Amino acid sequence: MQRRTLLKNLAVAPFIIALARPGRAAQQAGVTMSAEELQKTWKEYLAEGADVVLTSEPLKHSEAEWKQLLTPPQFDVLRREGTERPFTSPLNDEKRPGVFVCAGCGLPLFTSAMKFDSGTGWPSFFTTIPDAFATRRDFKLIWPRTEYHCVRCGGHHGHVFDDGPPPTGQRWCNNGVALRFVPKAEQG
Repeated sequence: MQRRTLLKNLAVAPFIIALARPGRAAQQAGVTMSAEELQKTWKEYLAEGADVVLTSEPLKHSEAEWKQLLTPPQFDVLRREGTERPFTSPLNDEKRPGVFVCAGCGLPLFTSAMKFDSGTGWPSFFTTIPDAFATRRDFKLIWPRTEYHCVRCGGHHGHVFDDGPPPTGQRWCNNGVALRFVPKAEQG
């Protein structure tokens, strides 16, 4: 029982650290447009001919099919609601213009203009592409959290918190392994 308590406390530690640094998560994200405007114009960040899916029509696979389609870490997060270790995703440092899509099905979820550095160790966004996610309450760490899943494949991505920067005050804390980044082609 002590091991379980220790593991839960270790899982919560990054959140406590982030909350202890109030200026860090609430920094301006450098946004010049409103969240609504970013949501309306998200396709401007999509490269021409990008390998993405523009329909939210439900996608169903068996567990065996998902295991073949995904890497073991992707399967753990997307299908088993696992969490990757903080500060392990190269997407934390991704700063190029582009779109972040679901690693399970290719549905666009966020743009680079929606991303900010939360200091928590996971890629974080202050808003989403409209209608990309379904949410539900989660009590796995005792207190309630809002968990979100891709509307197309049902893959678990992370949790949304109310400690993000303006303009929304939200932090969509996403597992990097659940995302694929599609950079916008350089204009030449």
